[in-house]
Amino acid sequence: MRLAFVCVQNAGRSQMATAFAEREREARGLDWEILTGGTFPADEVHAEVVASMRDVGVDLADRTPREIDEDELADCDYVATMGCSTLTLPDGVEARDWALDDPDGQSPEAVARIRDDIRDRVAALFDEAERAA
Repeated sequence: MRLAFVCVQNAGRSQMATAFAEREREARGLDWEILTGGTFPADEVHAEVVASMRDVGVDLADRTPREIDEDELADCDYVATMGCSTLTLPDGVEARDWALDDPDGQSPEAVARIRDDIRDRVAALFDEAERAA
């Protein structure tokens, strides 16, 4: 199973989703590949995202946004975009477009709400993918 979490800058929502997916993978004892990236990556993960994730025991300080393209996503089983992607995915890739607010520049409380929503969506995606597998 190969899952990807994508947004434009790969500096907020997709980084949080990836971190939660890595936790889910470990907790469930799965050997799934997890990708993340953006179509126009930022230079660094947003500071408010790093702080919010630190509140739940996840350190994103060493993560670097990266570019991802449609060819890389073509081999994925599931691709979750964060409500901001214009990617066109080939047939056979299950796409999930999560209409999430951008945490960049938001208050700690707003980022925490986005973070918790992402955590819940990632867990639900893992439940769905496990049932399908």
